[in-house]
Amino acid sequence: MNAKKFLIVNADDFGLSFGVNCGIVEAYKLGVVTSASLMVRWPAAKDAAAYGRSHPELGLGLHIDLGEWVFRDEEWVPDYEVVDLTDADAVGNEVSRQLDTFRRLVGRDPTHIDSHQHVHLKEPAKSVFLRWAEKTEIPLRHFIENVRYCGDFYGQTAEGEPLPEMVSIEALIKILENLPEGYTEMACHPGYGEGLATTYRNERALELRALCDSRIQDQLKILGIKLCSFSQGVPNY
Repeated sequence: MNAKKFLIVNADDFGLSFGVNCGIVEAYKLGVVTSASLMVRWPAAKDAAAYGRSHPELGLGLHIDLGEWVFRDEEWVPDYEVVDLTDADAVGNEVSRQLDTFRRLVGRDPTHIDSHQHVHLKEPAKSVFLRWAEKTEIPLRHFIENVRYCGDFYGQTAEGEPLPEMVSIEALIKILENLPEGYTEMACHPGYGEGLATTYRNERALELRALCDSRIQDQLKILGIKLCSFSQGVPNY
């Protein structure tokens, strides 16, 4: 029977740290990760890009990093900001710079584009990202007509409180059981968090464990789900 359900398992934050790189590579080699998004601003980006160059079957996209925000004292505050998100010109210049850096590191265009903490979903960044996606013809997360986005495999609440049960093996199986027909991109963040200065740290090892568990491969076969990546030609994007 031909597969009717296709799943892109995309690991965000490739290049963030040595431990994150190790986790993503492990989840690719031993688990179900098929694709990754490179953060070009971070020290481990060169090693991540080198791995992507030597493994072209791994879909390698660009994870635009414009800042990170944490929920503190009942409000979102910046942990760091790369540019002012209200300045469309500054956002556009930074997107251009990071895309150029990706091309220099990897030697080609990214298979897809997304952003750290989904900053491209709010204006004016949204319009800037959409213009770049149209100009380059590179698929942009949330705006790919035939690819549904799934962000359910995530170990925290919207306010950053721990939710380890959401990145368990059982939670991942439930996501697979409810996968609709067609193409779905599921984001994940596997890795080793030791020494990582980010609020999403301990959850990465839990994600890695689930993504590499043999029961997930078994469920994919039982449910008739075919793994794929953006580099393998998602139709009509």
